[in-house]
Order: sequence, then C-alpha cells, then structure tokens
Amino acid sequence: MTAFENEGILPDMGAPLAEMPAEAASHSAMMDVLCPMHAVVDATGHVVHAGPTLFKLFEGQSLIGVRFCELFEIKRPRGDGSMQSLMAAAGTKMHLRLRGGKRTDLKGVLVPLPGGPGPDGGALINLSFGISVVAAVRDYSLTGSDFAATDLAVEMLYLVEAKNAAMEASRMLNLRLQDAMIAAEEQAYTDTLTGLRNRRALDYVLERLTEIEQDFALIHIDLDFFKEVNDTGGHPAGDHVLREVARIMVEETRSDDTVARVGGDEFVLALKRLTDPAKVHDIATRVIGRLQKPITFGNQTYRISASAGSILSCHYSRQNTDLMMEQADAALYEAKHRGRGCHIAFASDMGGG
Repeated sequence: MTAFENEGILPDMGAPLAEMPAEAASHSAMMDVLCPMHAVVDATGHVVHAGPTLFKLFEGQSLIGVRFCELFEIKRPRGDGSMQSLMAAAGTKMHLRLRGGKRTDLKGVLVPLPGGPGPDGGALINLSFGISVVAAVRDYSLTGSDFAATDLAVEMLYLVEAKNAAMEASRMLNLRLQDAMIAAEEQAYTDTLTGLRNRRALDYVLERLTEIEQDFALIHIDLDFFKEVNDTGGHPAGDHVLREVARIMVEETRSDDTVARVGGDEFVLALKRLTDPAKVHDIATRVIGRLQKPITFGNQTYRISASAGSILSCHYSRQNTDLMMEQADAALYEAKHRGRGCHIAFASDMGGG
C-alpha cells in the first residue's frame, strides 16, 4: 500500500475518480490540476496514479501498475531504477527520458509521500519538459489546459506563439515588400505601351554583358513610314502598330535576348553570344520582311517598313557600349540612305565615333 493509503487519504490512486471515496477523489483531482504531469509510485516503484498530461504523453499506453523505470530512463542521477535509488534522489533535479516513442527529455523532482519516508514508502514524482517544452507542445499537440495554470511554461508558450505570429506577419510583410519592389523594378525597366524593355533596361543589360566579357550583337531598328500611320489613323492606330512591331521582334529573337524600345519608333535588339555576321543579317532581314506586311487596325490597313544597322562587340568596341550604340546608329542611317527597308552592318568608314 502507498503512504497515502496508510493515512486513509488515497485508498487507490490508480482507480477512476468516480470509484474513489470522496476525500481521496478530491485529493487526486487537486493533484491533477496542480501537477498535471505527475506520477505517484508505491513502495515497489510501480505507478499507482498519474496526471492527465502524463497519460497524454504515452498516447493511450497503460501506466497504472507499470514500474516507473520501465516508462522512464533515469539519465541523472545514475541508479539501477530501484525504488531505493529513486528515493536517494529525493529533492534533487532528475533528468529523465521517455522510453520508446518520441524519446522526449524531461526534468523531474521526487518527494517521499507523507507517512512513508525512506525506501519502503511511496513517492510523488513531478515532471516537466524544461527547455524542450516547445517541441513537446508540437509533438503531443498540447494546449494550455495540459499545464498547471501557474506553470511558467504556459507564459513561455504564449510568448513563443506571439513571437511566431510576429515572425509570420513579418515574413508576409517582407514578401509583400519584395513583390512590390520587384513590381516597381519591373515597371522601371519596362516600356508600358509595348511591354518591351526600355532604354534603362538596355543600358543595364549592356553593362552586365560588358562586365562578364560576353560577346553580343546590337541591331538598331528604326521604323519607316510610321509617321503616316499616326497622321492617318491617330495615336490608337500608331499604338496598335507599335505593339505588333514588338510582338514580331520578340518572336524573331531568343528568350534570353533583349528587345528594347528606345524611342518613339526606335528599337534595339541585344543578341547574346552572337558573333556571326551572317546570322545577324538573317535576323535583321527576317524582322524587316515581317514588318513590311500589312497591319490591320479597325477597318484600316497600314504599311510600314524598317531600316536596321548592326555591330558586333567582338569586332569593335565591346568595352564602350555608348560607342557601340553610336556605331549601330551610323549603320542604321546608312541603311536609310541606301533606300530604307534594309540592313547594313557597321564598317569603319561610316564614322560613328
């Protein structure tokens, strides 16, 4: 029998409260509230009663009648698991670990029960999670009701929950800010009418290509006869034609090339890793050929053309992109001088810096 049984206080600590005498049931219920993670062991070290949270840790496993040392590994102080070694640790902090399952670490303190001091009496062992409480709450789906109301762990859990909520709110805010920054940067580098890159984006791309010393080709394209579109159809027609021009240029280039609108009817193609003059000429003439086809807007059909000038970074001024733009521009105006609707590659006798 336990010490409480000797006193006539707790005749059967393992029995359901409804089956206990009123006074014993009252004491057990009180202990379950004040120490929801406690165990009462008898003189042989067998569990005769356990708090509700302790039952929750063992997830339905029977505790009553099982030796305490079969449920818990006593890490410190070292002992053989006997009731005598348990009693020797009375009043000192015990370090324990659940046997099996999640192997949760626990802290504990043993107190001999009144009326039964020494190795021949029973004891109450109160347990706590210590610093592993946050992991235990997650592992066992614990709530505030699984702790004593005065347990500081509850306050810590509230702080952890508040911290997690604050961190999540901060994370979401950072994501929104990042999205806003990306959107702002995208807007800053995009031509709003055509969706192409703008001059600022082109300058950035050329700077990066120069930094990494990657060869590239520039094709400067200027639309021919575009003024007549605006004069006859107004700006809505002109905007439609520019969007069609942008679509054609994107279709005729690769996904990692840059197509930029740098003026009202001026465009630049920056073609990465392209060093073959024949391929550059082929791209430019394909674009020009498609732009010469009629473009319909409303009930009207419009015809434009394009002139193009190009330069290769490997042949001329890779380290000076401003000079390359001037030289591509010089080749463009040579194409216009030769009758428009054609492509001319830059040559040193064209000037342009």
